[in-house]
Amino acid sequence: MYTRLESAQQKWGGSLTAIDNWLDERQRLIVRYCELASLPPFDKKSGNSLPDLADIQHFCQLLMDYLSAGHFEVYEQIVSQCAVNGQDSRQLADSLYPKIAHSTDMALEFNDKYAEAESSTLSKNFDRDLSMLGQALVERFDFEDELIQTLHNKHSKAVSA
Repeated sequence: MYTRLESAQQKWGGSLTAIDNWLDERQRLIVRYCELASLPPFDKKSGNSLPDLADIQHFCQLLMDYLSAGHFEVYEQIVSQCAVNGQDSRQLADSLYPKIAHSTDMALEFNDKYAEAESSTLSKNFDRDLSMLGQALVERFDFEDELIQTLHNKHSKAVSA
């Protein structure tokens, strides 16, 4: 996940402020995800212990912030640019949006289940749910990167013309 993010930042960094900010939010989300999942270099969880509630809540907040930025800032800009830049771009956006929406639904379910959880009610399925969310986020990032690439290409052509 993180390697792909670095690649995205190198490719598109500095082209549009909204994309830069969004990729920065993605980075914070990925780091927090790795901490919760105890992935290297954050592999400090011992045995079957679950993360602290405060860490889970912070992750859920970052997740909601990331989703909101995507839907209300970046996607809007991409769709409006696609309308200006041609039918092919618009068709790509229209075909990817339902795929992205699937991961949004999974993220909202995860947030609903864990953002306000109590220690006593924290699900034994947390690790499984976090893993499934991680898989959905990887797919989402790929779809989002396709949209960003389209916007970046069209923006670069418009600036150089």
